[in-house]
Amino acid sequence: MSLTFQHTVLERFLRYVVIDTQSDPESKTIPSTEKQKDLSRLLVEELKAIGIADAELDEHGYVYATIPANTDKQVPVICYCSHVDTSPDSSGAGVKPIVHRNYDGKDIVLPDDPTQVIRPADHPDLPEQIGNDVVTASGTTLLGADNKAGVAAIMDAANYLMTHPEWKHGTIKILFTPDEEIGRGVDKVDLKKLGADFAYTVDGERLGSIEDETFSADAVVITIEGVSVHPGFAKGKMVNAIKIASAIVDRLPKGRLSPETTEGREGFVHPVTMTGALESAALRFIIRDFSIEGLKRHEAELKSIFDAVLADYPGAKGTFEVIEQYRNMKEVLDQHPEVTANAVEAIRRAGVAPHQSSIRGGTDGSRLSLMGLPCPNIFAGEHAFHSRLEWVSVQDMEKAAQTLVHLAGVWEERS
Repeated sequence: MSLTFQHTVLERFLRYVVIDTQSDPESKTIPSTEKQKDLSRLLVEELKAIGIADAELDEHGYVYATIPANTDKQVPVICYCSHVDTSPDSSGAGVKPIVHRNYDGKDIVLPDDPTQVIRPADHPDLPEQIGNDVVTASGTTLLGADNKAGVAAIMDAANYLMTHPEWKHGTIKILFTPDEEIGRGVDKVDLKKLGADFAYTVDGERLGSIEDETFSADAVVITIEGVSVHPGFAKGKMVNAIKIASAIVDRLPKGRLSPETTEGREGFVHPVTMTGALESAALRFIIRDFSIEGLKRHEAELKSIFDAVLADYPGAKGTFEVIEQYRNMKEVLDQHPEVTANAVEAIRRAGVAPHQSSIRGGTDGSRLSLMGLPCPNIFAGEHAFHSRLEWVSVQDMEKAAQTLVHLAGVWEERS
C-alpha cells in the first residue's frame, strides 16, 4: 500500500521550537527545568486532539501515549521515542525559526547575527538540500531540531496512523523524555507502564541513517583541595587549587584523545567544566569510547595525570570519581537483529537509501537498550546540533515521518 501524506511535520516543528526547553546539568530536580513541561503539556493536548485518549504527562516530565493496534495479528509492541529538551551548550530562549524555501545552494547568513553563516563547505550534507526547504534559527540561539525534529516526525506519523485505519499496525507506544541532553533522559522512565517490546529513538542526523551502535560513556569528576593563606605571607604555605586544576588540563594529550583530534571509532577525554577558587576547585570530564576496554584505558590515563599533578603539589588533596553514564547499545541489538532490519526496510520503503552507522555520541536508546528495551536510532534530519548553526530540512523530516509509518507496517507484515 502506498502512502498519501498530507504532512503536518513543519507546522508542528515551528510550533515546538519557539518553546524554550533547555535542560540544566547543575539542577537536582527531575526534570532539571520545569519549562520542559511547557512543550510536554502541548504534546499531550495534541495527542488527545488526534484521538489518542490515554496521552498523559507524569510528574517527572515524561509523556506516555498509545496508538491502539488495528490488526488481528500478534505484533510486538514498538515504541517511538524523542526528547523534548535542548542542549545547555547554546541558548534555547527566544528561538526565531526561519524557513529558507527552495534552498539555492549558497551560504545561509543568519540575520540576527551575520557572523553566523551556514556554509556548504562546512556542512557536506547541505548541498544535497538544493531545491528543498531548510529551517534555521536567526543567529542568536540554537534551533532545537535536536530533538524537536524527531518529536515533530513522531507526531506527524501518529497523526497519519490515527487517521488512516486502513494502514495495519500493531500497538505503537509513544514516549517523550526530558533531560536527554544532560544524560538523564531515562532516569525515571517507567518501562512497565510503557509496555513496549522494542523501541526506536528518532534523534539521528542525515537522511536515511539508522544507528545501532553508540559510544559507551562515563563522566569523571575531579575535586582539588588547596591551602588558602594570605598572599603576603604565603611562601611555602599556599597551595593554589586553581593552578592544580589548570595543570591537569594542561597535561592532557595535545594531538590525540580529544574531540577536536579524533574521528571514526576513536574515543576521547573531554573537559567540560572547571570551577573553583584558591582553596578548592573542580573539573568535570566526559569520557567516550565504543568499547568498555577503551573507556577504562582513557580513565586510567586521566587518573595517572591526576596522580602525577597532585604529587607536584605537597599539601593538596583531591578526589577522582567515575560516574557511569551509558553503554554501547550494540551488544543488546545484536541479539535482536530484526529490530534494525525492520527499520532498514522501512527507510527503503520511504524511498530513501538506508545508511547503517555508529553514533559518536549517545541517545536515550543507549540506556534503554541496556535496561532491556532494545532501541536503535532513526534519522530525524537534524544537523549542526548544539550550535547556532543548527539546521534541518523539511523534506528530511517528512521522510522521517514516512519511515515511522512504514516501520509500523513492516512489523505488522512480518509478524
